[in-house]
Amino acid sequence: MLTKHINFMSKRKIAMIVSAVLILLSLGSLFVKGLNLGVDFTGGTVIEVGYSGNANIPEIREILNKAGYEAAVQPFGTAQDVLIRLPEQTGVDRAKVSDNVISTLRETTPGVELRRVEFVGPQIGDELRDQGGIAMLLALSGILIYIALRFEFRFSLGSIIALLHDVILTVGFFSLTGIEFDLTILAAVLAIIGYSLNDTIVVFDRIRENFLKLRKAETEESIDVSINETLSRTIVTSLTTLLVLISLFVFGGEIIHGFSIAMIVGILVGTYSSIYVASSSLLMMGITREALLPPPKDEESDEELDAIP
Repeated sequence: MLTKHINFMSKRKIAMIVSAVLILLSLGSLFVKGLNLGVDFTGGTVIEVGYSGNANIPEIREILNKAGYEAAVQPFGTAQDVLIRLPEQTGVDRAKVSDNVISTLRETTPGVELRRVEFVGPQIGDELRDQGGIAMLLALSGILIYIALRFEFRFSLGSIIALLHDVILTVGFFSLTGIEFDLTILAAVLAIIGYSLNDTIVVFDRIRENFLKLRKAETEESIDVSINETLSRTIVTSLTTLLVLISLFVFGGEIIHGFSIAMIVGILVGTYSSIYVASSSLLMMGITREALLPPPKDEESDEELDAIP
């Protein structure tokens, strides 16, 4: 009997129930609440201003809210630089919006300096959203083809199931929390796909090796041995990545908070899915050692070839 440190597959049914509940919760939130899309997708105005001293972000936000602006205010690079995002306002001249915002801020702080103003139209926002979705679909399609060629078609389906699981839960998290979803978070979601895929391929590669090496082991037993053999690598990789991301979240400033949060959630979900979702899907699809064995040689054809002078 093969020894294993942790019998992961014995808990796969519980893991599948947890995943199913989280996916339904995420999809329900996406359909009911949707995403709090940022200016990058909805269109609007981005204004960068500079202060002579440290900017008081809550005070700036309160001043703009009293003036009738639903503004997202955050520090930008230094404590003196501030980034203001305003949603698209129909029937209002964009240039006047930025002028009015600066005038409003200068009423309380005369030394406010206008650094730059950018306008994002709703049509450009729609294009960015559509192109981001297309990029994600193309990435998933390429992954499906790559893993099908490298392993076996059921392995590719397992990896896609795990990636969809990770993307849905990560995006669902932003829907549930209401955190603004912008281009940096979309970039994080695409990065999560790559990270989760790398983790899944490492596990799949070891499963394939053990299917051929452990000839007397059952499928579930081979998968458990493979996960345990790659567990230390998975934990070390995830922990070191999380340490960097937590540092970015704490010290990187509010401008990359969304990106850091998305990556932290994605790393946690991706590590879980590579162990339970991807591997459990192989069992559900009935993968066996025989499916990975090379086709037997045709003995009759070999004899005919040997008989040729």
